[in-house]
Amino acid sequence: MATPPPRPGFPARLPLGGGGQGHRPPARPQPARPPVGAVAAAAGMAASGGVNPPPLVRDSIPARARMVQLLVAEGIRDPQVLRAMGAVDRHHFVDGALVPQAYEDTALPIGLGQTISKPSVVARMLELLVQGGLRGPNGRLGRVLDIGSGCGYQAVVLGQLATEVYSIERLRDLHEKARANLRPLRITNVHLILGDGMAGFAKGAPYAGIIAAAGGEAVPEAWIDQLAVGGRIVAPVAMGGNQQALIVIDKSRQGVQQTVLEAVNFVPLKSGVA
Repeated sequence: MATPPPRPGFPARLPLGGGGQGHRPPARPQPARPPVGAVAAAAGMAASGGVNPPPLVRDSIPARARMVQLLVAEGIRDPQVLRAMGAVDRHHFVDGALVPQAYEDTALPIGLGQTISKPSVVARMLELLVQGGLRGPNGRLGRVLDIGSGCGYQAVVLGQLATEVYSIERLRDLHEKARANLRPLRITNVHLILGDGMAGFAKGAPYAGIIAAAGGEAVPEAWIDQLAVGGRIVAPVAMGGNQQALIVIDKSRQGVQQTVLEAVNFVPLKSGVA
């Protein structure tokens, strides 16, 4: 991969016109637990500036472990993906009233008509990306573009799998929510961008992989242009009749190959910044 261009500041901004719960009572009072748990620390992820989670998830590790067991039962096999999903506290990214459902396999509202995807869907898409994206000598994905930051959850999980993540969100309020969620984690390889996801983010290209959490009529040409040769796109696409399907696009020197997979249900892909 070519030498990366200078990283944008945090947060980067594009011009507006561009393109139940587990609970284990502690034996003694415990210190505040950071949103990214001990599993993440073991995986080498920096997490500082911890916060006190709500009482129902005072110890979220058992809940996350059960979620990972469910993912295995759903067919997720990649050890890197399972480790990443088990390393991030999902309850940190949902509203307080929804914390009891944080580790269930369900999508949850995050405001402005948007949702945080089901853990099984996130894991499935990440597994597809890892299987086909470009990896470095350390076995990690290279630079990845995440379309639709939402609350920032998927970007943080991606940060466990990739050397660098550029996550772009078109809705200003959600972008600010993701910033607030990531701020205490102090993750250095995830960059949040306010901008038009349909235009991608050319300053960070080429990308080892591109993943989208919103589905349009087709994959934008900008994404294909910004994908490195040997890279992979994983995204939902409208198939007619209000149906969507998950697709994979692999880019080689001979061209691009598209594979249509299972039916999915994502929010629509839209252009512009709002």
